Formats: sequence, structure tokens, C-alpha cells
Amino acid sequence: MLAKLFNTFFGCWHQHYSFPITVRHGSRRNVAASLTGTYVVCLDCGKEMPYDWKEMRVASEDSHKARVRSLATKEAA
Repeated sequence: MLAKLFNTFFGCWHQHYSFPITVRHGSRRNVAASLTGTYVVCLDCGKEMPYDWKEMRVASEDSHKARVRSLATKEAA
């Protein structure tokens, strides 16, 4: 928790991203791409983050899970 707080104030701000990379199924186990199938890499620190093509921005785990949950309830109804 202390490390997360330290990174918030002094860590990388992730302002320089690579072009979004889409991963084929089974080619490489990638945690960032497991949410959306696409990820971007911070060119300053190398962190991989999920990317949402529909929103055209870096996706957070919470927003993606909420959208999947809402789609699941629409399909069930």
C-alpha cells in the first residue's frame, strides 16, 4: 500500500504510450491484454496496460468488468 502511494506521487505518469497491440489467442499470456485483447505499453517505464478500442483509451479493470456485467444482464433478459 505504501509503494502504491509512493508511485502515485513520484512514479511514472504514463504519458507516452505505444500504438495499441492486439494479441492472438494462445500466442502469449499477457495479463494486460486478457481484459480487452489489446494493450498499450508505457514508453517511459515499460508497464503494459489494457486498451479499449471502442472507447479509444486505456481501460481500467473496474470499468471493463462493469461493462461486461451490464452486457451479461442484457443478454439474460
